[in-house]
Amino acid sequence: MTQSRVVVRTCPEPARAALEQHGLHPVLARVLAARGITSERQLDTRFASLLPAQGLLNCATAADLLADAIVRGERLLVIADYDADGATACALAVSVLQALGADIGYLVPNRFEFGYGLTPEIVELAATRSPHWLITVDNGIASVDGVARAARLGMRVLVTDHHLPGPTLPAAACIVNPNQPGCGFQSKHLAGVGVMFYVLLALRGVLRARGHFADRAEPNLADGLDLVALGTVADVARLDDNNRTLVDQGLKRIRAGRLRPGIEALFRVAGRDPRRAGAYDLGFVLGPRLNAAGRMTDMTVGIECLLSREPARALELARQLDALNRERRDVETQMQESALAASPEEVAANGFTLTLFDQTWHQGVIGILASRLKDRFHRPVIAFAPAGAEELKGSGRSIPGLHLRDALDLVAKRHPGLVLRFGGHAMAAGLSVRRTDLETFRTAFEQVVQTLLSPADLEQIIEVDGPLAPEDCGLELAQAIEGHVWGQGFPPPQFCDDFEVLDKRVVGGRHLRLRLRQPGAARAVEAMRFGEDAPLPARVRTVYRLQVNEYNGLRTPQLVIEQWQPA
Repeated sequence: MTQSRVVVRTCPEPARAALEQHGLHPVLARVLAARGITSERQLDTRFASLLPAQGLLNCATAADLLADAIVRGERLLVIADYDADGATACALAVSVLQALGADIGYLVPNRFEFGYGLTPEIVELAATRSPHWLITVDNGIASVDGVARAARLGMRVLVTDHHLPGPTLPAAACIVNPNQPGCGFQSKHLAGVGVMFYVLLALRGVLRARGHFADRAEPNLADGLDLVALGTVADVARLDDNNRTLVDQGLKRIRAGRLRPGIEALFRVAGRDPRRAGAYDLGFVLGPRLNAAGRMTDMTVGIECLLSREPARALELARQLDALNRERRDVETQMQESALAASPEEVAANGFTLTLFDQTWHQGVIGILASRLKDRFHRPVIAFAPAGAEELKGSGRSIPGLHLRDALDLVAKRHPGLVLRFGGHAMAAGLSVRRTDLETFRTAFEQVVQTLLSPADLEQIIEVDGPLAPEDCGLELAQAIEGHVWGQGFPPPQFCDDFEVLDKRVVGGRHLRLRLRQPGAARAVEAMRFGEDAPLPARVRTVYRLQVNEYNGLRTPQLVIEQWQPA
């Protein structure tokens, strides 16, 4: 186990008792209560439990504007983002609006040519298609200049976004964003695809009231929940009650075989079975393959895969995405090696942040690099890559306790003109600086973070859900855990116990298959330690997850060892 501090999550006793009274497994009741679940109602993930669209500011206005545009035959153009959230939001918007009778197309910026969002340059490109409306998905809240340019060119803009707004909102015809001022929507963590889903729900309601479906089939918006689930998990959106419902509903449709050909093809090229799909598949299997298009070339291939109605065409595009993802992994490995060769250990030992740049680094992969280094050193990390002759483009990842976008805002205010552009969330952000200002930025960022964090914040905390009694390390609890959606802000349960190592062998070249037994227990349990083949001592203290292992149709309980140290 690394030099980290293991902390047992606090479990409110009244909530735990109430959940157990409702029939939950005692351990699961403890786990859920520690994650803020106080009643069984919060575990209701039926479609009817979703928050109503009326609570999302301007959602009704957006629906009216879109309904008018469809009736008038006005041309709509979706301006997408180049990540998985933007791709799924674009595919959802295009497919549903098309089914509603809209004249609809899309445009996705190439990140290397145009950068992020509705820039004036993208507006100029969009104007060549003569749309009446530009509809942003997963971007636009900071596009003040782009919206102004669109207005001058005679195009109206509907912004759908979830990112945090800057001090000035764009002068769009309508903005739908749960994080804009004045919006009382209870789920502030909707992904971009979730925001678009709500707009489309409201739009269908308006069209239904206007009799639009008297002579045409009414689309079932639940058919888009596979996209909503994928975009939400891949964007690492916080799984609050509402997002868990969206993701759970999407996963249930995927497992039941009601998924679009593009998502089915992504499962196929990854060698995964959609009938057993979980949030892990969306975040760590499908998401990276979809994101690879935007990182390495252009997200168009990803959006086309999601939009394809022909299984053969979808599979062809999914294979292209899979190849791009393999290329991305190779580039990432090279970048990690060069980053570690720069001895960031010394910097991390003496500072609160890591700001890195290499002339050879790939713009599309610096976010992943920043994330890997953040995990390794438990420091806020910003990695920069070249962006033309005079600028650097940076991608940052943060640790608990530091709101990265707010930190960059503070840097920008203390040093006017230093940060050319920035935006993002608490845990991830992007920015641009001049090459000549890199050292100035590195110093300024370090100084700001030192005012916002304490040395204690730099200690990595591993939160666990306490120990497991030997009788609980079984299939009943493993299946009960499997029945819930886990992810960002709602982490999967992990436990901490001492074990005797009865047997160990290397499998798959670099994994350890283990037989472990808690001291005094009557029986052993099977366990895996992935990505490590070093032998373990006779007794270990472990942080582990309990999961279901399915092999040849047989389901058995299995521990997955996340961390260990000699007992």
